[in-house]
Amino acid sequence: MDIVIVAGLVIAAVTSIPVFLQIRNHPRGLRILFFAEMWERFSYYGMRGLLIFYLTQHFLFDDKAAAGEYGAYTSLVYLLPVIGGVVADRFLGARKAVAFGALLLVAGHLTMAVEGKPATQQLNYQGATYDFQVTGRADARDVKLMVAGQPYAYGPATDGGLDIKGLPANAPVPAHIAKGDYKLTVHKDGAFGENVLFLALALIVMGVGFLKANISAIVGQLYTQEDPRRDPGFTLYYYGINLGSFLASITCGWLGQTVGWWAGFGAAGVGMALGWLVFVVGKPMLDGHGEPPDPAALAAPRVGPLNLEWLIYLAGIAGVAVIWFVVQSFALVSALLGVGSVIVLAYLAWYMATKADKVERDRILLAIALILASVVFWALYEQGGSSLNLFAERNVDLHLYGDQSMKPAQAQSFQSGWILVLAPAMAALWTWLGRFGRDPNPVLKFGIGLLMIGASYYVLILGGRFAGPDFKAPLIFLAVAYLMQTTGEMCVSPVGLSQMTKLAPPMLISTLMATWFLGTSGAQFVAAKIAQLTASETIGGQVLDAGKALATYSHVFGQIGLWGLGAGAVMVALSPWLKKLAHGAHD
Repeated sequence: MDIVIVAGLVIAAVTSIPVFLQIRNHPRGLRILFFAEMWERFSYYGMRGLLIFYLTQHFLFDDKAAAGEYGAYTSLVYLLPVIGGVVADRFLGARKAVAFGALLLVAGHLTMAVEGKPATQQLNYQGATYDFQVTGRADARDVKLMVAGQPYAYGPATDGGLDIKGLPANAPVPAHIAKGDYKLTVHKDGAFGENVLFLALALIVMGVGFLKANISAIVGQLYTQEDPRRDPGFTLYYYGINLGSFLASITCGWLGQTVGWWAGFGAAGVGMALGWLVFVVGKPMLDGHGEPPDPAALAAPRVGPLNLEWLIYLAGIAGVAVIWFVVQSFALVSALLGVGSVIVLAYLAWYMATKADKVERDRILLAIALILASVVFWALYEQGGSSLNLFAERNVDLHLYGDQSMKPAQAQSFQSGWILVLAPAMAALWTWLGRFGRDPNPVLKFGIGLLMIGASYYVLILGGRFAGPDFKAPLIFLAVAYLMQTTGEMCVSPVGLSQMTKLAPPMLISTLMATWFLGTSGAQFVAAKIAQLTASETIGGQVLDAGKALATYSHVFGQIGLWGLGAGAVMVALSPWLKKLAHGAHD
């Protein structure tokens, strides 16, 4: 068995002990939501670790196009919960929305396991076409140019062209081809594979839309506003999220890059099916939380025998076709994101002007400030699934010992793995500090998180200085950078989820939680733009010039690291003033 999987299972088993000991002191519904969300995150992160490689190596998208498609998908993943939250608040109830969303996710992840034929790439030179031969996967992937039936290695030339190694003198192409004298083209065997991919992504997006904001909202409903277990409860819940993420990264990543894409994506689908089963069977443990606001109106027939509940389900399924079209265009997604932001902010402004008193208005303003800060954080953090994933493959030495190496997709396990180690300790830390009135206020925690993630990118730049002749940085620098990012995440994500439920008026809980995810959606758009700045030339899904790629990564990392440090400094400076807007909700 893969050494990373073995080590990961040991880490998961050891770190889960204090979590399960602490979770016994929380409402019993937290256990069901913990395991349901764990399996949902297993499915999502199982695909997240593989998707950028699937796009660049199976469909041969170039870096910029792959980052755009990845960004379109992830932006929609966090945009749709805005609608799902409102539908749950007003009609369906959070529990039914989560159950329906989980079924769509099962269908989406299993559809991802249906592969089309891989794309191929050719070099066109003086009217003749030469194929590139691709063998192996992940670190064993090898791409060679076929000339006269023989494979030849190649590399970047100093003038930006292409040097072909070992060519005989009578070969039909020269050993050196100048930049501009050749053209690279990608040939796709029909549209079946990509259409199935977009269908799968659409199903997943719609499923997350119904599930994501609402399952977190139910967690908040398990506690009263004054319950001191609230923040620790969200931290333990966050451990469950990352336990699923960690197990997915080490297993789905290995399956996808060793056995086949279908195996990695299929395992993610099985995980989601388990999540749905846990949630449905565990309904009694929710003690009535998350039920529809008006069950009679939901069950009453509206169109023939169809009641409102089934009309909502059918509308969700029909919406998959719309998303199938939208997810293919990064530009269209950005436009929808802008429209969605205007609508949601206008709705919140209307609520504050007509429904809220001064305390509620101040609390909503504080929630919006935290959401804006989270956009900066997640734009930097979400490089993990795109640019940092490709950086790990191209410019990090993933060798462990002997013939053992991490698969590039398994490097994603650092993010969630560190959380498994830190979550129980930080949950206990916040509780202990709270007893003495020393728990940092949420605004200050956000500032600390931003400072940590900004500094993490300078660790990666430092690692690049220690790269060898192969332009690969030592693995320890990636591990430390992810440790810093994870520490920052623990100061932002569970705290932010908890604050949305604390600061929201009772009728606005799911909507404000969905607005939190809208901010994350905006961050995904920004993250895609950043990832596009790191784009490098590839052939057959393999980077052409590793040295140039490392220089590009270092330049972009330096810029975004500065953004994180600057935003963190602003939040720390403003925290004494901003915390007053909570009017005791933090207490």
